[in-house]
Amino acid sequence: MKRILLFFIATSALLLSGPLLMLGSDELRMGQSWREADRSSAALAPRPSHESRAVVQVYAARAFSWRGIFAVHTWVATKPANADRYTVHQVAGWNRPPLTSRTDIPDRRWVGATPQLLLDMRGPHAEQAITQIDAALADYPYDAYRIWRGPNSNTFVAWLVRHVPALNVELPPTAIGKDYLGDALFSQAPSGTGYQFSLFGALGVLAAWDEGMEINLFGLVWGIDPADLAIKWPGLGRIACHDPEPDAR
Repeated sequence: MKRILLFFIATSALLLSGPLLMLGSDELRMGQSWREADRSSAALAPRPSHESRAVVQVYAARAFSWRGIFAVHTWVATKPANADRYTVHQVAGWNRPPLTSRTDIPDRRWVGATPQLLLDMRGPHAEQAITQIDAALADYPYDAYRIWRGPNSNTFVAWLVRHVPALNVELPPTAIGKDYLGDALFSQAPSGTGYQFSLFGALGVLAAWDEGMEINLFGLVWGIDPADLAIKWPGLGRIACHDPEPDAR
């Protein structure tokens, strides 16, 4: 009995250490009203008046309220060449259907949280990606939203990255839902540089050049990224000697 208790305590400490440390983060909006949250631009996207080329960007920001202890919300913004506005593609639980594509601020703060730019693609490659994104959107297979274990906003972006050859982006380990594969058990990793096994997004393993090695336990991800000398920890995300630059193409 004592060994079982010690194992339970150790496992609980392992699962909750990262989320508990996240309680001190400035990016969490615990107790804040969503109506009063900052939704302004984070000045990460080029203005259409200053950038005539096509643009594709992928963002991640801490989820609102207690969800931000564990996870981020991800979305994709696109602007065709010579367009004067961006279209934001994302899944949100309050939308019906959950997936929407609408004109919006591409780098808008997510209910107060400053977004991180994961991918910045411009020019002909971005134009090609936009064509592929527009064609893929109609095939997104989920018309439901679940915070855990998916399908959710991160499920959508991971699905889109897998189905758009022009995209190649590593999603953060805190993008809970990225490993939800529906009824499938095996798939390419979201980056397209390896493969993964996932049991309905709750248990699984991933091995890829970009992501490294990841273990998914109840949606929480541990891992190592030898190429970037980084570790991955639930709640905290990717921990490296230096912050990675966004993928640029």
